[in-house]
Amino acid sequence: MPSWQDAGLGTMKRVALWLVSVVGEGNTFTKEELRAAFPGVSQVDRRMRDLRDFGWRIDTNREDAGLDSHEQRFVKPGDPVWEPGRATRKSGTMAIGAARRREVLARDGYMCRSCGITPGETYAGTYEAAQLDIARRDVVKADGTKATELVTECKRCRVGGRLLTADLEKVLTAAAALGSAERSVLSGWVAADRREFSRLEQIWSDYRSLPEESRAQLRAELGLG
Repeated sequence: MPSWQDAGLGTMKRVALWLVSVVGEGNTFTKEELRAAFPGVSQVDRRMRDLRDFGWRIDTNREDAGLDSHEQRFVKPGDPVWEPGRATRKSGTMAIGAARRREVLARDGYMCRSCGITPGETYAGTYEAAQLDIARRDVVKADGTKATELVTECKRCRVGGRLLTADLEKVLTAAAALGSAERSVLSGWVAADRREFSRLEQIWSDYRSLPEESRAQLRAELGLG
C-alpha cells in the first residue's frame, strides 16, 4: 500500500490508508485525531464519509451505542480506493443531502419504517428517546434485479438492519396469494400505513422481549410449568 502521507493522493484515498495503517480495523478514533492527521485539509470529515459509498464501514454513536458522541469506530475496510480505477463512485449510489433527507422523512411519515417509533418518543420500558436517520436498504425487485433505496429508521433498528435485504417479489407474491378477506384487511393497514395490534398480540410481543428468567414466570402463571 502507498503511504497515507503521500500528498499526491486524493484526500479520500489518504484517509482510507490512514484508517488501515494508523487506526486499525475495529479501533476507535475521534474527529480531532482525524483533523490533526490532515492539518489544513478542508472537508476531511466529508471525504471520510465518502468511503461508505465504497463499502467502508465507519460507525458513529448512531450505529454503535457504546461510542461517545465524539468517537467513531473503523469497523471494516471496503474497496481499496487507492488502487487505480477503484475510487470511481458506484452507479446508483445516492448522496443523502439535507433536502433529500427531509424528503425521505416526510415520505415515510416521520417514523421508523421498521418499528413505527417517532422522533423523541421513548422506547418501551426505557428513558431512551428515539432518533431517526436515513438508511440505505438493498431491495430485490419483482424482476429479480437489486436496487438500493432510502428508508427512515431509528438508531436501534438501523443497527440491527444493517445487513438486511428487502425482498419486494416475496411480498408481492404473498399478497397475491391472500384470500379476499385477508386482502381487505391488508388493504386497510396499507391505506392507513399503520396497524393497531390487539392486546393479546401486544402481550405476546412484550413476552418475547423478556429475558428467560422472566418468561419462565409467565409460563408458570399460565400453568405451563
